[in-house]
Amino acid sequence: MLHSLYLDHRLWLNGWLRRRLSCPHSADDLTQDAFVQVMGSRDLLRLEQPRAFLTTIAKRLLFNHYRRQDIERAYLEALAALPAAEQPSEEVRAIAMETLLELARLLEDLPLPVRQAFLYAQLDGLSYAEIAARLGISLATVKRYIAKAAQRCYFAESYE
Repeated sequence: MLHSLYLDHRLWLNGWLRRRLSCPHSADDLTQDAFVQVMGSRDLLRLEQPRAFLTTIAKRLLFNHYRRQDIERAYLEALAALPAAEQPSEEVRAIAMETLLELARLLEDLPLPVRQAFLYAQLDGLSYAEIAARLGISLATVKRYIAKAAQRCYFAESYE
């Protein structure tokens, strides 16, 4: 089943992704990623509309691809603002990037104000009072939001 799905739809899916991406190599990578996800799918045996199924997977992969690009761009801009003497090594950059991507993945399902409060506290170092003022919410709400986001990060394995 998977073999015929791959043979019948790989070129179509790759073309679909190439039309949405500026890089054919990224389209090739995402095409392969889509079929890797299909391999782990329980829905494969009762698949009636393979292109719709593949499109759904590809849209998720595209979203993650663009999100990753946005995070990388923001991180590189922040690094560019640092003096040369404070630039981290390539290893530290890679670890930080993976950490940022994992953090974004963990927090993506939380409401925007919860994510903002948590990131203001963790990345910008704002006090709870400053976060409350910036978001126009009470101090108690800030505490609740940050606790909720921290809990999501702490118990990450239980959300997967």
